[in-house]
Amino acid sequence: MNEFFSTNLGVAVILLGQTLAVVGFVMISLLFLVYGDRKIWAAVQMRRGPNVVGLFGLLQTVADALKYVVKEIVIPAGADRPVFILAPLVSFVLAMLAWAVIPFNATWVLADINVALLFVFAVSSLEVYGVIMGRLGLQLEISLSRLPALCSADDFL
Repeated sequence: MNEFFSTNLGVAVILLGQTLAVVGFVMISLLFLVYGDRKIWAAVQMRRGPNVVGLFGLLQTVADALKYVVKEIVIPAGADRPVFILAPLVSFVLAMLAWAVIPFNATWVLADINVALLFVFAVSSLEVYGVIMGRLGLQLEISLSRLPALCSADDFL
């Protein structure tokens, strides 16, 4: 078995497994963070919060995610289709890429580089391009200049 993991295919399998584990960890963490956020804001507004789907409403976030996945994709008529479709993908990939250098254990990290903090800041600063792509992909008549896309990007600052 050790011989397999020393080959290129074995290293690729290990890397794929680690990547899936990191993405799974981030998604499960996000699930509970959204649940906690909903419960806190429900308490602020003096209502019960998520309690319909699953035990104590724990699967409400999963139900919302499935709703967005099966929802019909609406692309405006004048939109630049490739740019408009790639914008959320760019944002998601860059957000997941920032987790590649975060160590989860003393020996377990996807990419062990010396400038990990600089890498996280650099990749995080590239997130704004997903927003700019989304706004520029619309190609609305109202945006004669590209100012609305830059105003959306300004929200990140």
